[in-house]
Amino acid sequence: MLIRQLFLLALITLTASFPSYALTSIEASVDRNPAVEGQYLVLTVEADDDVSTSKLDTSSLLKDFIVGRTSVSRNTQIINFDASKKTTWQILIAPLHSGNVQIPAMTIDGISSAPITLTVVTPDSQPEQMETLFIRTSISADEAYVGQMITYKVKLYLAVDLQRGILSAPSLDGAQLKQLGEDIDKTEILNGKRYRVIERTYSIIADQPGELTIDGTSFSGDVLVQSSRRGGMFAFNESKPMQARAPKSVIQINPIPTEYHGEWLVSDLVAINEDWPSEDKEYEVGSPITRTINLLASNTDETSLPELNIQVPVELKTYPEKAQRKAFLREQQIVSQLTQTLAIVPTKAGTFTLPEIRVPWWNPHTRRQEVASLPARTIKVIDNQSVESELPTLNLEASPSSTTSGMWPWLTLLFACLWLITLMLWRKSAAKLNAAATLSTPHSTSAKADKVSGAEFQKLEVACREKDTGRVLSALQEYCSKTYGKTMTLNEIAGLSTPLNQIISELQVSAFSRTMSELDYDLVLSAVKSMPTAKAEHNLSPLAKLNPS
Repeated sequence: MLIRQLFLLALITLTASFPSYALTSIEASVDRNPAVEGQYLVLTVEADDDVSTSKLDTSSLLKDFIVGRTSVSRNTQIINFDASKKTTWQILIAPLHSGNVQIPAMTIDGISSAPITLTVVTPDSQPEQMETLFIRTSISADEAYVGQMITYKVKLYLAVDLQRGILSAPSLDGAQLKQLGEDIDKTEILNGKRYRVIERTYSIIADQPGELTIDGTSFSGDVLVQSSRRGGMFAFNESKPMQARAPKSVIQINPIPTEYHGEWLVSDLVAINEDWPSEDKEYEVGSPITRTINLLASNTDETSLPELNIQVPVELKTYPEKAQRKAFLREQQIVSQLTQTLAIVPTKAGTFTLPEIRVPWWNPHTRRQEVASLPARTIKVIDNQSVESELPTLNLEASPSSTTSGMWPWLTLLFACLWLITLMLWRKSAAKLNAAATLSTPHSTSAKADKVSGAEFQKLEVACREKDTGRVLSALQEYCSKTYGKTMTLNEIAGLSTPLNQIISELQVSAFSRTMSELDYDLVLSAVKSMPTAKAEHNLSPLAKLNPS
């Protein structure tokens, strides 16, 4: 019984020794006084107890201040078994007007802090170098045209260590906004004071005329400051929230001038040039020529560059690729580039002129229209070299027009006589002539041609199975040349029939253009099989045509 009484007494004594926590005081302070109109300062409110975050009401500040982000922290200290708790609010506030402004008392559970009289000065009365964090902005032009690129440069100056933060983009209506490149982190010295500078550049392109208002970019984050803790011996880095905002900017946007003609392009400088695979003076029929045209514009977005209008003579087939666009930085200037590559396939020999290419553009500095031009280029196209090697033989066999016209009557008479003689013989011994015709020279000649053409046709089939467009065109040309007994160009083969003309055109498109769909190579073999054989009969005997079989 005595032991139980002693245990209860010890428990009561121990319970009475624990301190009882209760809110007894609230202190309010600011990080600087005087403050600057429109610039943020930190209002710190400390309560000597663990208090719920929602118990602090800051609505009374809205009358004279812009209330920003609020952060809350709690800590507990135990010294010689004496424990104390603390709740701290850090509130970002920016004065709305200059003069003497009072920060009202902060009240929690009936306990209030003392009000603070704050002296607010205008931004012009305090130089920037006295600040630890501020923003500067610059614009490339105060006046611009619709579609003209304007550069908006932002510099965040920091004289304190940055823990974390966000540099937001400016807000604006009626224009396109895009960041150019990455942020630049460097240092600058202003009036002998070193600052860390974070630089960011934006491009702005207005879509409509009128006044363009840019709400300045803003910064919100935490910085590290040295602060000696109360009752301590050492200095500690404490996190301190800070905000800054750049002033508004207004730009006058002019409409497209009425005297401008052509697709609208505004730039500081525009140039156009071209690349050729070589400086050859002559090109062969059927051989592709690769032409690359580059359009360059300074301080212009790549999407603003117009498509190139490239005209060529009808004897030249063109297969353009999709235009490539890009932008890059050169000597602190944004340069946009449009690259157009196309394959040109001559279909006829001769001398042809590629017309001049003109790109109109507007110079905002001289306020007049200018033209970037690519001069006309003349090219000479010759027949295929393999055809040219046979030209002397063809010329020897050819005869003057007068001689040819005089020979035809005699040839006609000769063929008529032969036809009459053959008709008489056929009537007498039709069966014998049929048997003889089966073993005659035309049959053996045709079999020999089929044997030659069969080997070349197999090469064509292999190329079609492998879907090798270049080999298909080469095998097709070789097959037709062997079949007709002379070297033939692709243009000559295309003239044999409509299916061949269509399939050769599709093969050339597939070979020189990346945007076309895959070709059906079965159509190639079908077109070849339906190829006319009239020219192969020129070497046959006239008696073969009279064979009734």
